[in-house]
Amino acid sequence: MLSSARTFFGTEVDNSPLVLFRMVFGLLAAAESFGAIFTGWVQETFIEPGFTFTVIGFEWLQPLSGDGMIYYFIVMGVAGLCIMLGLFYRASTFVFAGLWTMVYLMQKSHYNNHYYLLVLLAWAMFILPAHKSHSLDVKWGLTISKKTCARICHWFFIIQVAIVYLYASFNKMHADWTLAKPIGIWFKYKANYWLIGPLLQEEWFQYFIAWGGIIYDGTIVFLLLHPKTRKLGFVLSVIFNLANSAIFQIGIFPYLMIGFTVFFFPPETIRSIFFKKKNRVYPIQRKLSPGWTYVLIAYFSIHLLLPLRHFLYKGNASWTEEAHRLSWRMMLRVKSGYVKFYVLERGKDEREKINLRDWLSREQRTTIFGKPDMIWQFAQKLKEAYAKDGKDVTVFAEAKVSLNGGPRKHLIDPNVDLASVKWEPFKHSDWILTYDTYD
Repeated sequence: MLSSARTFFGTEVDNSPLVLFRMVFGLLAAAESFGAIFTGWVQETFIEPGFTFTVIGFEWLQPLSGDGMIYYFIVMGVAGLCIMLGLFYRASTFVFAGLWTMVYLMQKSHYNNHYYLLVLLAWAMFILPAHKSHSLDVKWGLTISKKTCARICHWFFIIQVAIVYLYASFNKMHADWTLAKPIGIWFKYKANYWLIGPLLQEEWFQYFIAWGGIIYDGTIVFLLLHPKTRKLGFVLSVIFNLANSAIFQIGIFPYLMIGFTVFFFPPETIRSIFFKKKNRVYPIQRKLSPGWTYVLIAYFSIHLLLPLRHFLYKGNASWTEEAHRLSWRMMLRVKSGYVKFYVLERGKDEREKINLRDWLSREQRTTIFGKPDMIWQFAQKLKEAYAKDGKDVTVFAEAKVSLNGGPRKHLIDPNVDLASVKWEPFKHSDWILTYDTYD
């Protein structure tokens, strides 16, 4: 069976889908980078805050000072355009992949699943030979022209997007989502949307969106894979993702998901539509090397298991946030509430309440209350800041949070000195409280 799979995935086929996706990916990478500048995202996320909440363990990875991050994103945008054009392709994809990975690791105030997906895709594009046709590298003799690629170059994306969609559907199968609770809360603030605002307030439509999301995510890959339903799947993909873009305004993610559909169509179809001057290419049977076979098995095994790790933790990941990231847990929760921090200098009786406006940006203040890891990080930051003044302090936090419109409850134990506890990356932290209603 493994030998047959190696032959199937190793067979050389027309590389038109990969080449077309390179163009789409490069354009979207540039749009994400330049858009982050023009919308003020870079300013709000990296320049205005006094410090950023990095992924724990990457505290050394800090934004460039001054306007450095503006130039940082300009470099990424230019790299994206070079990817699209196939110019200095390997260097361009390496630059974009490296810089975007650091963007992902150095801030958590804004988290979207497509940021993580973009990391995975960027490194995949660095490895894959997407510049061997219809590129400036070929035109200027910087690489050898080639009309084929191993079939795995296309199926890598099919398997990757299948993991994303199927886990997205699986993770939505819980009471709050099926009752359209998160959807109802989001849509309440979109009543002023032109044309569709009143429709978004209808309860039946909110249920339609909630259940439609489960069904769409769970079936779209199979619709696209089957020749008889492929066109229907494509139309649904375009409608669903454009609607997502219009309603939720989640950047390039919907367009990236539409872009993935090129890999579900036969390479000859893509060639005949987009590269009409390219001669027809017939499959050449080859075998995928043992090395790449085991690398791919390991890669996809990891990504199939990562989204399941939350079952090893106590409580609901939507509440505790433990194992929430890297798991395609898309749009599952809406949190409201507050967090208050108190500092107590050892040897004194009176606690000092921290004014968060003196420490955090507006975006950080609207995010931190529902994220135990960020609360813990800020406690460490406070301890360090007071230590510079020669003060030994304990730090306590009172966070009361509502999940998906439920009652407000303590998210963390207010009696625990967060400055003295260690972060536990591989098991549940007992100071993060759990409740039966959220389990």
